[in-house]
Amino acid sequence: MASKVTKTAVKKFKEAFQKRVDMTLAKDLSECNKHDLYMALAYTVRDLQVEAWKTTNQKLASKDAPKRMYYISLEFLMGRTLGNSLINCGFFDQADTALKELGVELEDLLDEEMDAGLGNGGLGRLAACFLDSIASLDLPGFGSGIRYDYGIFRQKIDHGHQVEEPDNWLRFGNPWEVVRPERKRVIKFYGHVECYKDHDGKQWCTWVDTEDVLAMPYDTPIPGFSMGTVNTLRLWSARSIFGFNLTDFNQGDFINANIQKSLTENITKVLYPNDNNYEGKELRLKQQYFLAAATLADMIEDFKDLGLPISDLPKKVVCQLNDTHPAIAVPELMRILMDDEGLTWDEAWNITRQVFAYTNHTLLAEALEKWPVGLIENLLPRHMQIIYEINYHFLREVAQKYPGDNERQCDMSIIQEGGEKMVRMAYLAIVGSFSVNGVAAMHTELLKHDLVRDFYDLYPKKFNNKTNGITPRRWLRKCNPELSELITSKIGDKWVTDLDELQKLIPFAEDKVFRKEISKIKKNNKTRLAEYVKDLTGDELDVNSIFDIQVKRLHEYKRQLLNILHAIHLYQKIKANPKGHYTPRTIIVAGKAAPGYYMAKLIIKMVNSVSAIVNNDPEVNKFLKVLFLPNYSVSMAEVLVPATDLSEQISTAGKEASGTGNMKFALNGALTIGTLDGANVEIKDAVGDDNIYIFGLDVDGVTNLNQNGYNPHDYMPHGSHLANALDLISSGFFCPEDPELFRPLVDSLTIGGDHYKLAADFESYSDAQELVSNDFIKEDDWAKRAILNIANMGGFSSDRTIKQYAEEIWDIKPY
Repeated sequence: MASKVTKTAVKKFKEAFQKRVDMTLAKDLSECNKHDLYMALAYTVRDLQVEAWKTTNQKLASKDAPKRMYYISLEFLMGRTLGNSLINCGFFDQADTALKELGVELEDLLDEEMDAGLGNGGLGRLAACFLDSIASLDLPGFGSGIRYDYGIFRQKIDHGHQVEEPDNWLRFGNPWEVVRPERKRVIKFYGHVECYKDHDGKQWCTWVDTEDVLAMPYDTPIPGFSMGTVNTLRLWSARSIFGFNLTDFNQGDFINANIQKSLTENITKVLYPNDNNYEGKELRLKQQYFLAAATLADMIEDFKDLGLPISDLPKKVVCQLNDTHPAIAVPELMRILMDDEGLTWDEAWNITRQVFAYTNHTLLAEALEKWPVGLIENLLPRHMQIIYEINYHFLREVAQKYPGDNERQCDMSIIQEGGEKMVRMAYLAIVGSFSVNGVAAMHTELLKHDLVRDFYDLYPKKFNNKTNGITPRRWLRKCNPELSELITSKIGDKWVTDLDELQKLIPFAEDKVFRKEISKIKKNNKTRLAEYVKDLTGDELDVNSIFDIQVKRLHEYKRQLLNILHAIHLYQKIKANPKGHYTPRTIIVAGKAAPGYYMAKLIIKMVNSVSAIVNNDPEVNKFLKVLFLPNYSVSMAEVLVPATDLSEQISTAGKEASGTGNMKFALNGALTIGTLDGANVEIKDAVGDDNIYIFGLDVDGVTNLNQNGYNPHDYMPHGSHLANALDLISSGFFCPEDPELFRPLVDSLTIGGDHYKLAADFESYSDAQELVSNDFIKEDDWAKRAILNIANMGGFSSDRTIKQYAEEIWDIKPY
């Protein structure tokens, strides 16, 4: 699978690298700093992909081109590209040897790359894993997203508080991308619609007096493993059509000379602008339409090059809408088919509903996007007309199925009435798609029977499940090379593309020597993490302690607060008996809170405040440490995941759609502590009840509490562990300079109804953590259970997920 490291191959690689140093950087090797060398290496590796990339594109351009899939996503959390490309292209060992002969360490150059932080969390990382699998399975699939100038923000911690700074990931250039100006698109906004009838009585509508923006595409190669196929991620950047106003500038109006260009290009400046004001909402909707319109214009041009009638569009293309963000693509395709191609409503609607498939990623009703009708009418007037028409036809369909059921029609309407009229984008996506899928077995059942039950009743055949997955290339082969080599030495390397092969490790769980090797590798990875943390924060970690890690987006339902309340309980327990026997534990939390999410940011401050007390108490810190690691990223995860002993997956049951962090940790030999939520349910079934720590309420338990009247005070009687922890917080102990700072967190549990059931689950969580402490000291048994986690993770490969999408939804086949 990897290129053979021969003298000839190494020589050729050195020559290619040296040529890039000479001709691209215009420097001698001796003049280059680490970043120079990284850039030269990145260009060298990209060059090695070009022939396969061109061949893949030529197959798609041929008259007998296969059906292709467009994966439309506002997020692609790609992380670093160099290491992954070296592995997938089979040049890692070759590059390592060649660079060593030149006196350069490959590891140093890998660390020079900036993370492409074009995503917010699991949704964006899933999209990146999917692109890897699509290419590795030789499937014809594009990624289409936005080239955010600043991506997700850079997180700084200032006196314990999150501070957002611009993440200027492009400031030194991006060697992986190729700009394609010949594929630029004009995207329209604002204006108004003029309708008229031709001499045959057919009505035509024209969108006029618009403000136009250029969408400029930047292509990044996505090599599959062994590089048989190199697909494309196309990211769109907003450019002004008019550019710089020289007349204004020459008249001394320096600000207005550039203002139109700046306003236009704001569309792709930042991932997810704060939308708690009108301007932010408008900009976010602009981003969504900008991506949808550019992608569909691209798709239609590629299709027309095949010389087929427009009615054949569903035979040659399929678009996967990654969550509701690109749902505006549904009326956009209708606009193209009717206004540009001259199709009737029925003809256009029939095609549209065969082109789109929709993935739902959330069970949180508040996360299902809704846009004010007035906003869409102003920004996209033609699309609002089309949405009204879609809703009219849809409600007639509902009325035919359920005559006289006006309440159902109101509940299912794409237009939400009452107060300010809103467009329900998830409903639009469901109605306009031929497939609607959830991302874990439990999630899909909750979708069908709870969140959008009426739509499932109407369209039962549309709904299906596609449990998420992760790519084993990045999340084992790349991030955990020592474990990868051990696995390969025992069962061969087929597991890299067929993760079910890991089941061959099951017999090795009974092998004491193998268990010791697993423990040693885990210790080495913990040492690596300890060094990383020392450089990042200055904190020193005890590598013999339980590395108890929770890394994910900060949100109340993910319950980082439950984790830190348990940490406070441990602190109080140790302080009450400092001479007791305790299993040392290092609790690490990392993740970013949305800039406008006050409670999530307050939880970050809480973690840091508890950390400051615990870590500086000599009675406690030999048994317990608490850390918040700033600026969580894919590259940080690649250090954290292999080093984790205990993976925290503790969301309120029924709130997490799937999760993929749970899969990454288990694949690398961490044991999970979690609720029966999302994919945890399927992980439990795969690894066995004895190899996972399940606690707390299940979905039915949460539902019953809600129905029967939940009182959190029933779960925190005076003197209980939770009551004591909350009393300590309320006293101002963790923030004496502002004793009331954490009052909103306490109030959310005590008088705010404890919406996420922390009180109900706290004792069960604490009991499970006590069991973890008792089990961890049995090193040999812990290693055995870690092996069984690794061995049973085959079903959670994104290769499996993508095969299911390809066969059951997209109907696409390998090249």
